[in-house]
Parts: sequence; structure tokens; C-alpha cells
Amino acid sequence: MFAYLTSRIARWTIGLLIVAFVSYAMMFYGAGDPIKRMFLDMEGGGVEVDAKTVEVIRAKYGLDKPFPQQFASYLGNLVQGDWGTSIREKRPVWNMVRARLPISMQIGLVATLFSVLLGIPLGILAAFYHNRLIDQVIVGASVFVNAVPIFVTGPILLLFLVVGLDWMDVPFGWKGIFNSQVILPIVVLSLGPLPTIIRQTRAGLLEVMGEDYIRTARAKGLTQGLIIFRHMLRPVLIPVATAVGLILISLVNGALFVEQLFSIPGFGKLTIQGVQQIDYPVIMATVLVGALIVMVGNLLIDLVYPLLDPRITRK
Repeated sequence: MFAYLTSRIARWTIGLLIVAFVSYAMMFYGAGDPIKRMFLDMEGGGVEVDAKTVEVIRAKYGLDKPFPQQFASYLGNLVQGDWGTSIREKRPVWNMVRARLPISMQIGLVATLFSVLLGIPLGILAAFYHNRLIDQVIVGASVFVNAVPIFVTGPILLLFLVVGLDWMDVPFGWKGIFNSQVILPIVVLSLGPLPTIIRQTRAGLLEVMGEDYIRTARAKGLTQGLIIFRHMLRPVLIPVATAVGLILISLVNGALFVEQLFSIPGFGKLTIQGVQQIDYPVIMATVLVGALIVMVGNLLIDLVYPLLDPRITRK
């Protein structure tokens, strides 16, 4: 296990360096001058800015140096725990990430849990009523939900539940994970991964239903519930766990539309703001944190495999 973790950390380090290099290169050569953009936005556009003032501010943020020097300086500061200062917000980037990331993590974890608790039972139900009405309804509904993107589902549910049925007030902002206003954003976010979990569970159960050990368990007189939870689900949950891990990664990194729609000050909204404002330090921080989330998510998936199937070992 120690060797496995050591190799993973080494690969992470190399991967993060590659991601940082490519991201920084793309911003340096193609994203535009953030200092000029800042002045244009402040003045409303079309107003001449003192060139000396622009150069002074550019030098303050180290943007006047060649690319190798800028990148080396950025890596050196990063190793020391300095993520830089936001060009637009004039605040340490680490403080901005630390305030925003937990919000997206909470929403992503709850949305994943909701998808799992609903998707696995629906997948089991569809598998045991294979090619019957219940199966067709579940599969058809999951295909329909999967075909509708989040930025369409959100406004439709918002109109239906808030305007049409008047069941709730308009969800706006962030008041904590236990506040009722977070229900609709979580539901909208959960609908994306739900069809994947249903399909994975259904396909896995259909594959193992005809196995010899399942027939033996039935011949021993075990109840259907015991057969499902003790013998069927463990091998089935391996691909489901893979899907859930990837889903959690996508929910944390990709909740851009949900956070924008419901004005939730999360990590996704911070990413959008950084890109819109061409704020180099913020963009770099969101890219690196997103890459790290992917790597940690993959590690957690690998560590879960031996728990689901003892035949899988990590040496």
C-alpha cells in the first residue's frame, strides 16, 4: 500500500506540473492582457490609459517578465504556499478558494449521495422487472433525463415548482447545506448522474443473475433480499463505484450552471469569474484545484475496490 501511495503521489506531482505548465502557457500566449482589460472595464471601454501606469501595475504582478521567469516565479511561490493575489479582487487567491470550495464540495457530496440512494434501488427494480413495464418506464425516464442538460432542467424546475405550484420561494444565494433553499439546486445537480447509476446497476445485475453462485444461493433457500445485498450487489458495485467517483469529480468541478443559476458563491462560480475577468492567479488556482480533485477522486475509487471485492488487492 505504501509503495502504491508513493507512486501515485509521484504521478500526481508530475501531472500537476504538466497541468500548471500548459495552463500558464495558454494564458501567457493567448488570454490577453489582464491589466488593460481591467482598465477597459473600469472606464467603460474606449478610454486611453496612461501607458506608464499600466506598466507599473503589470510589473507589480510580475506580468512584465518573460514566460520562463513568470512560470518559475509562480511555482516557487506555490511551493511556499503563496497562491498569488487576485488582480481584480486584490485579495489572496488562497482565501478565495478556501471560502468557495467547501460550498461546492458540500453540494457535490449531497447530490452524489442522493443520486446513489435513488439510482441503485431504481437499477435493482429495473433489472428484476427486465423488459416489463416498470423496466421500460425507469429506463425511458433515465434516457429522457440524461438527454436534457442542466441549464435547461434548472429553469424548468424553477418555473414549475416556484411559479407554477408555488411550493417554495426562489432559491437564491447560500445559507448553508441544511437550509431548504438548497434542495432544488441539489435535485437539479443530481439529475445528471442519476441515469448513469441506474444503467450501471441494472446492467451489472442482469449480468450476474445467471451465474452459478446465484443459482446455488437460491437453491439453499436464501431470501431474495439476502441474495441481492450479499451476493449480487458486491460485484455489481465495482463499476458503480467507478461511475460514482467520476460523478463526484464532475459535480464538484462542473457545477458551473447550477451555481450561476441559483447565485451560489461556490467554486464553480469562482471559476467563471476568473475566466470572465482574465484573472490569471484565480484561473491557475481553479485549474490546479480541479486537477487535484480528479486525482484524489481516482485514488479514493481505487481504495474502495478491495472493500467491494476482496480478490482485488493493493500491494
